[in-house]
Amino acid sequence: MAFLEWRKFHFFDLKKNIDEGRLSNLFKESSITTTSAGNNHLVIGDSLGQIHIISRSWNVSTFRAYEISITHTHQLRNSPLLVTIGNDEPGINPLIKVWDTSRLDKNGVPFCFRVTRAVAGSKAVKVSVLAVHENLQLMAVGFVDGSFILYRGDITRDRSSKHKLFKDLTSVITGLAFKVLVNSSYLFVATDRSVVVYNITYKDKEQKYPLDNIGCATNCSVLADSTQESHFMVARNDAIYCYTSDGRGPCYAVDGEKVMLEWFRSYLIIISKSNRLGYTNTSNEISSNASQGDLITVLDIYNKFIVFSCIIPNISAILNEWGSFFILDQENNIYHLDEKDLQSKLSLLFKKNLYDVAIRIAKSQQYDLDGLVEIFKQYGDHLCEKGDYAGAIEQYIKTIGKLEPSYVIRRFLDSQHLEKLTMYLQALHRQGQATEDHTTLLLNCYTKLNNAVGQSDSLKEFILSKDTDLNYDVDVAIKVCRQGSPAEALMLAKKHEKHDWYIKIQIEDHQKYSDVLDYIGNLNFEEADHYMKLYGKVLVEHIPSESTQFLKRLCTNYKPSSCPIISENMITGNYDIIQKSDPEDFIHLFLNNSERLVEFLEHLIAEGCILSMSVYNTLLEHYLHVWSSLEGVSEKNKLSQKTLKLLQNPDIKYDKYQALVVCHMHNFSEGILYLYEEQKLYQQILRYHISKNDPNSVLACCRRFGHQEPTLWVQVLWSCVRDNKQPSIELLNEVLTVIAKEKLFSPQLVIDAVGTGNAEISLGHIRSYIMNEFLQETKKINETSELTKNYQKDTNQLKEHLETLKSGVIVIRGSRCAACHHPLELPTVHFLCNHSFHQHCFQSFSDDENECPTCQPENKSLWELLQAREYNKDLHETFHSQLEKTHDGFSVAAEYFGRGVFYNYKVLRDENLEKNLGLPENADLKLSSKLPANIPQNFKNYGPGAEARIRQMENSRAQVSLDSVSEGRMRMQENRYSSSVSSTSSKGTSSQFKPKSYEQKSMLSSSKTEHKRQSISRNPFEDDYDETKNPFYEDEDDDDLDKNNPFSEAYDCDKNLNPFN
Repeated sequence: MAFLEWRKFHFFDLKKNIDEGRLSNLFKESSITTTSAGNNHLVIGDSLGQIHIISRSWNVSTFRAYEISITHTHQLRNSPLLVTIGNDEPGINPLIKVWDTSRLDKNGVPFCFRVTRAVAGSKAVKVSVLAVHENLQLMAVGFVDGSFILYRGDITRDRSSKHKLFKDLTSVITGLAFKVLVNSSYLFVATDRSVVVYNITYKDKEQKYPLDNIGCATNCSVLADSTQESHFMVARNDAIYCYTSDGRGPCYAVDGEKVMLEWFRSYLIIISKSNRLGYTNTSNEISSNASQGDLITVLDIYNKFIVFSCIIPNISAILNEWGSFFILDQENNIYHLDEKDLQSKLSLLFKKNLYDVAIRIAKSQQYDLDGLVEIFKQYGDHLCEKGDYAGAIEQYIKTIGKLEPSYVIRRFLDSQHLEKLTMYLQALHRQGQATEDHTTLLLNCYTKLNNAVGQSDSLKEFILSKDTDLNYDVDVAIKVCRQGSPAEALMLAKKHEKHDWYIKIQIEDHQKYSDVLDYIGNLNFEEADHYMKLYGKVLVEHIPSESTQFLKRLCTNYKPSSCPIISENMITGNYDIIQKSDPEDFIHLFLNNSERLVEFLEHLIAEGCILSMSVYNTLLEHYLHVWSSLEGVSEKNKLSQKTLKLLQNPDIKYDKYQALVVCHMHNFSEGILYLYEEQKLYQQILRYHISKNDPNSVLACCRRFGHQEPTLWVQVLWSCVRDNKQPSIELLNEVLTVIAKEKLFSPQLVIDAVGTGNAEISLGHIRSYIMNEFLQETKKINETSELTKNYQKDTNQLKEHLETLKSGVIVIRGSRCAACHHPLELPTVHFLCNHSFHQHCFQSFSDDENECPTCQPENKSLWELLQAREYNKDLHETFHSQLEKTHDGFSVAAEYFGRGVFYNYKVLRDENLEKNLGLPENADLKLSSKLPANIPQNFKNYGPGAEARIRQMENSRAQVSLDSVSEGRMRMQENRYSSSVSSTSSKGTSSQFKPKSYEQKSMLSSSKTEHKRQSISRNPFEDDYDETKNPFYEDEDDDDLDKNNPFSEAYDCDKNLNPFN
């Protein structure tokens, strides 16, 4: 673009005399020879060899650096180091000095690090250019003869710095600039005849590259170090030329004789000779003659426009510091070129509707995003007003994320702007800022564009687009497309793997059930399981065979159809993880198709799957459902065998009660009978046969299970007499025969049952049964009479034995010990039962010193029997408590009657016999041992004096053994006496016989606590015993006893508690 075509703006304000004339006063006796700026101050050298350091508040500090003059200065930007070149002596090479402006001596003179002479040859040569890099490792000095010196190393140390003289060029050096990259370093050199660049990366291996055959004047070159490529700019009369280390760069056509070139931020400052009159500024009026005026032009290289232009008389230097730049003229006046703030620039551009320029400026100065969006919005509004909707939509797209989309959408809702609206909506989706409504609107736009000429594939292109930045709500897009373009909706769902939408569209819109099943078969296990649970019912209803086959695969070892047959795990020798669903989740899909469900479950059982109880219950139920629907006999038999096999399989866990209910529902007799037999419900089997009116089955049932449950025969008898029909005579006879044989019913009850029944049965039908019962009763009477005679005979023998004991003489005839069977030796112990013992044997084998060890077991068993019955009778409080709680008092009382709690057992006493035996009055006859019933058998081998036996018995707890004894045997043993009576020893002292007697006592008033307190070593019934503690003591006055007897008239209790009242 030509320089004259660049837009011109006024972005700077020129201010004059900002130092209030301090510099003019400072240089009245000298002239300025060199200037520099950096490190927060300005540096000016004069013709007297003095250096003036000026602070921001325009305070000046001066020191003398050279004796004659100073020609060049360079203040580093970020360091207090100042490099100067000047003359201390005339006619010789100048001196290079390095100062530290932060270290001052007592006179205010900065510390000088280094002083070295700039020697270009054998003759003294003037210095034309000085360049120092900010890294303090590179410095170059150019001379008027075309030579220059390159210094390497620390510039503050003379010894560590090495220099090299270059004499390749023949004309005066007008410009030097360093460009240091990461891996390379370059030195740009400009003369008045050429421009070259040296690659100075490696020491002593510098390489020269010519860039141009035309040079520039002194101060007319600068390195634009803020640009990306750091162009080396050279000003000539026709243009500004840019160079890089690789060659030439861009060129800017700026006419005029160039005097000076400077770089400030992103601006290029050009000072050139001007033939125009002076420029009038708003704050100061500056005018000069044409011959004296210099034109200062500030270019914005990036945005291609002029930001300031003004004529200032005789400019001598440009100083760049403190975020601004200052202009110094030859009369030592200083001007400040103050840049306007960004908002002022933008306001100026907005007034001129130069939004594009405003955007470029805002971006170049890192304007915040919200500010840029506002510019884009205003620019878009401006373009809309001009009718440039395409440009406007581009600006509105840049506001996405900040500007409300509805603001833009409202402007483009007209059908003529539909394409532009589509562009904006697409951009919304690409940036992830679209909502459901935006997606719906976009798809509607596509649908309308499809109807337009040449726009038929826009929706399809949007759907099939591979643009990863296109972000939108797929579900909404599918929903919208489904209404107008189902094919595109299906395509969109498949592309984005929206399986739910794909399956729903295929089933509801296209009814392609097989395609859906194939699609699910390509999904992974979790997804296939999920979608079969959702849509399996529909698939089983329409394609039951294919769906069943797929469910078999899903519940055994599922692999997607797209999965290769030989997987990587098989190649490497590893095992694949078996993935299978729970069959129980899919059983409900087959509720209307039992045949497929049976096929499905049978396959799972054949594959060895571990199934739950509910699965087997379901299989059994549908077995029977299919069985009941079959008509062919062979098919039904086959399925019934299969069902029975399932029921009889011990490895299959099913609910037997539920199975029984199902068998009853479908009248599956084989299963019913098997389950009844399995649960030992023989009564139910019999009732089932009776309900079927099958006498043969009834007889077979009783014959098979009658030995386990005899009441089956009684049940059959009742069923025979209950029906109105005449029963089978064969059945009735066999039933009566078994009842008579097993004594299941008394003849009276049989006759009552027949007489009260509804069946047509007469006594003639049961005549044989009655006659047999009469014969059996007659036989029993005869046997009882014979038994009575025997009992009478035994009683007479007992009486004779008692008479012998009363009046006869008992001769002890034993000659051997009953324990060791050795001949008797004194001392001995004799008993009336004709058993004799050595005294030491008696002491060793006897548990009671008053009882015969040989007769003791029989006596002990009788004693334990009576104790057990006595224990069971101590139920007074328990009896009344149960009566209060129960609703059937008669049953409780009958139970206690059966246990004998209301019987009074009495042992008869013969007072004459006691007197003849010399027993004291009220002496008790010992019937059995007093040892507890639970004493171990090994205790009986200890003698009465064994300490170990006594110690063991002390800790033993008396337990009552409840042995079952028939009532007849108990009555036979009630009147039996112990024939063991202690005899005297061989010393001739007579023994005191103490037979034990039992007093009459109510068993309800006996106390088991007294039984627990019985002692082994002491007789509780001796003469000095307190008879009030004797539970068998009978007082002459029975009033107290009657008061404690709950069945006595004198017993004081609530008669409502007596069930027999």
